[in-house]
Amino acid sequence: MDAQLIAFTGVAAGMVAMPGADFTVVVRNALVSRRAGVACALGIAGGLLLHTALAVAGVAAVLAAVPALFRALQLLGGGYVLYLGARTLWSLRGPRAVAAETTGTASSAVRPLRQGFVTNALNPKAPITFLSLLPQFVPAGSPALPRTLLLALIVVVLALLWFPAVALLVDRLGRRLREPRAARAVEGITGAALTLLGVLLLLEPLRAA
Repeated sequence: MDAQLIAFTGVAAGMVAMPGADFTVVVRNALVSRRAGVACALGIAGGLLLHTALAVAGVAAVLAAVPALFRALQLLGGGYVLYLGARTLWSLRGPRAVAAETTGTASSAVRPLRQGFVTNALNPKAPITFLSLLPQFVPAGSPALPRTLLLALIVVVLALLWFPAVALLVDRLGRRLREPRAARAVEGITGAALTLLGVLLLLEPLRAA
């Protein structure tokens, strides 16, 4: 039994399950429909696949070496999360607007899939985290590439298990939450959470500049 592999799986599971913008976006889409929630979850897994591929390729080292590029990606990511939060809060301006957005989103998986992917892909901390984490679990003397690819695959598999599970659970519990009054309250909470996360993500690179 590979103790390092088990330890990495535990650490990676904690990272994947940590509440944040990814979790909030999945919950918001799952409240629209099961299809939208699962599509968003798959988009997030796609973003993680991109990050792990970048880490394996060493491209993440460039972000670490060029602070201006890193800050630019932070601003893009924070701006996108803020946009999602503001858009959610704006949709609450009237019952007709809420219904229209819900119907439009439920009819296609493309929008939630894109939201999940972009939300995760525009997080520049993820590839740097993986770049610093993955080498710690490569045994000394063993080929680095096969082991790193295996670790990256574990991360993506964990995301494919966790985020769709969250979407399905929210969908199952969402019958009561989709009642008009409850739905507006949940939309307001998730919109406020995304807006706050977006503001915090924007402030971090500005403070560091």
